[in-house]
Amino acid sequence: MPVRYLAFLSIILSLMACNDNGPPQPPPLRPVRSATVRAFSGQIQRSFSGISKAGQESRLSFRVPGAIEGLFVKVGDRVQAGQLIARLDATDYELQKQEAQAALARTLAQARNAEANYARVRALYENRNASRNDLDAARAASESATAAVRASETRLELARSQLRYTRLTAPVNGAIASVPIEAGENVAAGQIVALLTAGAIPEVGVAIPESLIAGIERGDAVAIRFDALPQRVFEGQVTEVGVAATSYATTYPVTVRLSGADPAIRPGMAAEVAFSFGQRTEGGTRFLVPPEAVGEDRAGRFVFILEVEGANLGRVRRQPVRVGELSAEGLEIVSGLKDGNRIVTAGVALIQDGQQVKLLTEPEPAP
Repeated sequence: MPVRYLAFLSIILSLMACNDNGPPQPPPLRPVRSATVRAFSGQIQRSFSGISKAGQESRLSFRVPGAIEGLFVKVGDRVQAGQLIARLDATDYELQKQEAQAALARTLAQARNAEANYARVRALYENRNASRNDLDAARAASESATAAVRASETRLELARSQLRYTRLTAPVNGAIASVPIEAGENVAAGQIVALLTAGAIPEVGVAIPESLIAGIERGDAVAIRFDALPQRVFEGQVTEVGVAATSYATTYPVTVRLSGADPAIRPGMAAEVAFSFGQRTEGGTRFLVPPEAVGEDRAGRFVFILEVEGANLGRVRRQPVRVGELSAEGLEIVSGLKDGNRIVTAGVALIQDGQQVKLLTEPEPAP
């Protein structure tokens, strides 16, 4: 029994000796590539799509409801200020005016009668043949009749105004861009009857992302190209800069006006507007880095700054950043970096904050 036990123990010890390869080795360092970022303070251009529109657009509508009796323009017509655009059936409004005239005549007669009665009662009161109560009642009736006359005059003026509102005229010289109704239709007050475009110099409306809107000011020069006129470039200026986001919640409306009129440009044409952006970042500089150098998680966007610890060795530190626009030159960093920072450009997804890494190559300047 002891001999067998000693043999079994010797076998176990020999197996343990075979598996003993020395102390555990540390995991291999994660290789990364890096680059040194340099501040870039030049100007960059960004182009945004837009739609041309007339310098002035008037949505013409009636101030009263009714049936269209006459429609005197069609799309493309040029009109002069004061020219008749459309007319409503004015029969009901004419009757209302006649009714208001009759009511005014009635209240005028009542007012004359009340004034005459007041004069008689006042004479009797002065001769002590009428009481004070009689005098006060006659005066109140006269004043009430006078107030009724004024109310009737107001109703008559309102009826006359509504009768005038059955005629729709052009407020300025221009061209008819749209006529969404037909003769004989019933229209409500405020319903668009015709779209009038005016102003010789066209405009273009564009939507600018929130990251760039701070770099646009009124008076900035822009270059405008139209898809319908690919060989021509038009100069323009920013005339309006939105202060609130549009319904998309991430863009702001900006209007640019062409420097001169051109008959080839019509409302509704697709356009490309090129803006020049200069120094907009903290410290008056910006940085362009490879897009793959920027990571993102629940805490936001970040880069890893590399701190060299020896030959081909370094330690990474997470640095939150705010990004701008993506262009062919790289991804713009508008805050979070300093000139001369060395960042990891490859292997960002495989490392963690504070981890020691191995440099594959010597650092190269970022684009």
